[in-house]
Amino acid sequence: MIDQDLLEILACPACKGDVVLEKDKIVCAQCGLKYPIKDGVPVMLADEAERE
Repeated sequence: MIDQDLLEILACPACKGDVVLEKDKIVCAQCGLKYPIKDGVPVMLADEAERE
């Protein structure tokens, strides 16, 4: 779904932490925010994120 090279350069916009792909969300390993993926595009906006 998400290219591994893209995932490696993405960072959480809220805390600048590393992110990982979990199911259909991109999850910050540091603060735990979950960012949705819509139509194959990660929506990396803190306002769109879900808390763990």
